[in-house]
Amino acid sequence: MSRRVLVVDDEKLIVKGIRFSLEQDGMKVDCAYDGEEALKLAKENAYDLILLDIMLPKNDGFEVCQQIREFSDVPIVMLTARNDDMDKILGLEYGADDYITKPFNILEVKARIKAIMRRTGKRDQNQVNDKMIIKGSMRIDCESRRVVIDDKEVNLTAKEFDLLELLAMNPNKVYSRENLLNIVWGYEYPGDARTVDVHIRRLREKVETNPSDPKYVYTKWGVGYYFRG
Repeated sequence: MSRRVLVVDDEKLIVKGIRFSLEQDGMKVDCAYDGEEALKLAKENAYDLILLDIMLPKNDGFEVCQQIREFSDVPIVMLTARNDDMDKILGLEYGADDYITKPFNILEVKARIKAIMRRTGKRDQNQVNDKMIIKGSMRIDCESRRVVIDDKEVNLTAKEFDLLELLAMNPNKVYSRENLLNIVWGYEYPGDARTVDVHIRRLREKVETNPSDPKYVYTKWGVGYYFRG
């Protein structure tokens, strides 16, 4: 079954180029040229990934990302024309999984998309013992990529789930921010350790009753993060 991607950018030539390149790799591609159209398509269809420009008419990329996160955990990659750390941090705060700075190489875009799809795809069916992780009132279903706490499902982004799954499958093992960046985002990822901090903070806000006094995801000061086993 072919993967389905939504490309959102008001620059039609860029959209055309990305669409052509992704279709050459057998993906189905839908296109939107403003934030309003993007939200409509995201609500009506199930996508494997959304490529979302920040500077959009009607609703900007930050607004679109934030609204999509209210109903979906589809991986979102933000496109930004400005090499501005604030744009990148804001995108991650609003729920984006990754970002790419314009001008970009289409081969890099395709590599990022494929890497994210590999990580968010179905896990190996043979990993019988790793399908469910239970800690207190938290249940992590690794196969369906769902997290339930006190019988309520928690809506995590793809990267938030990847972080939680990695930490929970290796309880009490401390991972440095650099390790987490390399494992979850990949060695080729150009971001820095602040990316990890933003995602850990967002993860705690969703899974911890009191994020400043966590029960699950702990900080080892000066070293990194770990899951209390």
